[in-house]
Amino acid sequence: MPKRALVSVSDKTGIVPFVKELTELGVEIISTGGTKKKLEEAAIPVIGIEEVTGFPEMMDGRVKTLHPAIHGGLLAVRNNEEHMSALHSEKIDLIDLVIVNLYPFQQTIENPESTFLDAVENIDIGGPSMIRSAAKNHRDVTVLVDAADYDAAAQELKAEGEVSERLNRKLAAKAFRHTAAYDALIAEYMTEHVGEDAPEKLTKTYNLKQSLRYGENPHQMAAFYEKPIASSATVAKARQLHGKELSYNNINDADAAIAVIRDFREPAAAAIKHMNPCGVGTGSDTAQAFEKAYAGDPVSIFGGIVACNREVDAESAAMMKEIFLEIIIAPSFTEEALKILTEKKNLRLLEVDLDAHYAGEHRVTTVSGGALIQETDTLSYEDVEVTIPTDRKPSDRELEQIQMAWKVVKHVKSNAIVLAKEDRTIGIGAGQMNRVGAAKIAVEQAGSEAEGSVMASDAFFPMADTVEVAAEAGVRAIIQPGGSKRDQESIDKANEFGIAMVFTGVRHFKH
Repeated sequence: MPKRALVSVSDKTGIVPFVKELTELGVEIISTGGTKKKLEEAAIPVIGIEEVTGFPEMMDGRVKTLHPAIHGGLLAVRNNEEHMSALHSEKIDLIDLVIVNLYPFQQTIENPESTFLDAVENIDIGGPSMIRSAAKNHRDVTVLVDAADYDAAAQELKAEGEVSERLNRKLAAKAFRHTAAYDALIAEYMTEHVGEDAPEKLTKTYNLKQSLRYGENPHQMAAFYEKPIASSATVAKARQLHGKELSYNNINDADAAIAVIRDFREPAAAAIKHMNPCGVGTGSDTAQAFEKAYAGDPVSIFGGIVACNREVDAESAAMMKEIFLEIIIAPSFTEEALKILTEKKNLRLLEVDLDAHYAGEHRVTTVSGGALIQETDTLSYEDVEVTIPTDRKPSDRELEQIQMAWKVVKHVKSNAIVLAKEDRTIGIGAGQMNRVGAAKIAVEQAGSEAEGSVMASDAFFPMADTVEVAAEAGVRAIIQPGGSKRDQESIDKANEFGIAMVFTGVRHFKH
């Protein structure tokens, strides 16, 4: 049975009943600061840390547990005679149990009123040191950093008089994850504060949000993790109102849908299939926007995901109910809409705060043996300086339509071509090995509607063949980055057919 426990917790959830159980088992309690006060208020006998170290807490509590009387008691190997002799000669008692969690650094930096100095003051030093000492010596010391583990430790202590080696090892692994995540968050905060874009070490930490049934395919294990601090305008912070559990593919598709819809200020709806938009529409309200998105590709939307940037009301809900959809995402749903949509037992409804600030973030993509990191592509039409190299300039209406198409093409897998007309997409060519192939797919999908439409390309035209495909289909205006050595060929071809062309100078590859 452990003889002595050190208790110092910022999160005091469940600590009083657990420590009471320890004292009933004859365990002596050492504690500090606010934890000591809380235990004393519960009439639990407590030894102050200064009674163990012989030194008062100093420097506003920065120095209190960093002492051989503490770390000697934690690190001594019980079956090592030299270690035990050193403890005896220095009159240091063993500490068998450590219950510690750390200063609220995350909560501090989440507070918009907190300063950099506030953040620094909430970097715990003694806590991680005690946790790491106990975890290193886990054969002899039990370390608890999570209130969820109190019961398991208490049950073994009551049943066996000690915590098993197996549980101690699990707790030690969790302790090291705890301190690693804590340090990673501090490192990320400090790195961003000094403006380091590509530090020599990349440290990221995530918290388990959901264990998933499987990954992209049933034979693949998967789990969903969220950043400790994430914008509420993200899939990680979505609130599920109805439907069965999200799958790996659902989460990926939902993320893609939210990314598309975030780019629109006017009422908009986007249908997503396999992380590609298959239909996007804008209108005066959600119902009109959805009607246009559906018309963009009434075949591919089947079994897809729909995201709206305005509230889903009864009218739009009734339209959506008629189609098999996996997920509907919106900032809110009216009571009438929920009543209509929840009749479908498996339909997932997600509420996402699309008005929340989202400045983009670094995207991490793993590759074999490493990772790639880049900023999120948040560039908008307003951020670029456009030029018009063709003889004909786009009309005001064409300019509206090519801006819409350009917003959509950014989210289509490369090579990507989008055709748009009357505030909706009418043809999308995605993920092709050559650009003219993507254009042909978009034109084929649009059919006769291509006449009078506009085209957006995610990258420049390496030759004039894509313009020829557009001209044959009746496209009237094109938006593309420009920048090819053979731009003039595309410009000449556009002039030949009276097509207006806009250069943005910006590529939107999405692999």
